[in-house]
Amino acid sequence: MSLPKDDDATLSVRWSQGVLLKRDVFSTVERGRFRADDGEVDGVLRRLDQVPFWSFALALHLFSRERRALALARDLDVGPKLLWAGRRALVRGFIDGAALHLAKPHGDVAYFRSAKAALRKLHRAGICHNDLAKEQNWLVGRDGRAYLTDFQLAACFKTRSRLFRIAAYEDLRHLLKHKRSYAPEALTPKERKVLAKKSAVASIWLKTGKKVYQAITRGIFNFTDREGGGRRLVNDAPVLIDLIRKNPQVRDTAIVAFADRRVGVGLYAFVEADQSALEKTLRNELTAARGVKPPEHIQVVHALPRDAAGKPRTEILQLVAMNQIDLIEPMMRSDADREFLKDILEQRKNLRDRFNFEVAEMDRPAG
Repeated sequence: MSLPKDDDATLSVRWSQGVLLKRDVFSTVERGRFRADDGEVDGVLRRLDQVPFWSFALALHLFSRERRALALARDLDVGPKLLWAGRRALVRGFIDGAALHLAKPHGDVAYFRSAKAALRKLHRAGICHNDLAKEQNWLVGRDGRAYLTDFQLAACFKTRSRLFRIAAYEDLRHLLKHKRSYAPEALTPKERKVLAKKSAVASIWLKTGKKVYQAITRGIFNFTDREGGGRRLVNDAPVLIDLIRKNPQVRDTAIVAFADRRVGVGLYAFVEADQSALEKTLRNELTAARGVKPPEHIQVVHALPRDAAGKPRTEILQLVAMNQIDLIEPMMRSDADREFLKDILEQRKNLRDRFNFEVAEMDRPAG
């Protein structure tokens, strides 16, 4: 499925390809540079030219919803700005920040205050996002503020109808669920009441429509979106982790997903061990096991980054695997973190899709 000639002509002149962020049966998403009327800026491109024919109708419907919502929200400063939109491709502005599940703003009351304000702006403009249960659709900006992204399921209303009020209520309830996860002590009594009461539509959806939706997307479309990782992260990664841990030289391992231009979704295994030469041995062992496909990349590290509870900080490893290096620095908490991360970055494997980010940036002091 190719792009219309006018879309292709515009992109060939104004778009510079950068990092592949995601590819599924509904679109391909890339980060790059866009030549706007007032100069070149960072942007994110969604295109439908690599969507299979059997999912194209639904993909086009989702694309149209996003295009309309972004156009309506253009000047609200709560999400990406629509830079250009064609018939089967659009470019939105890049927001300098990390997804909620990566940034993990524990105890950050100011962030959730800004999130509520952003949602209020969106609703005043007659837009309901409808997909805010996903943490990856909430961004923590470098400025500390909350931003929303991925408007494919958004609905735009001309009046504050009953359906609008229900959708807006569910947007708010999903925000408060995230607030309960990261800043529960900041929940007000009124917010706790909202959390405790689903709308009737949401209750019916969970019992009926959601099951049909999952049967179609996961069964017919073979689509799973756990933090953007797809079925390989859900089904293959646990099997691979068990196989890798059987090697006596391995202390621990963590596997994350990344978008790959050749295979769609690739897996990147970070293995904690002392011998860097172990990589070849592990790959041979995984191939010989003849189970699931081995990870596209295996990197042996002396120590995995860990949180206070001792669990691997997969949010950092995810960004390394995706070459989103410029988003990692705000997540560094100490000089030890920076020194460790510098070692990982210098040996990282996925260099195919990248911007010219400098590893030296990680040496900057916090603040």
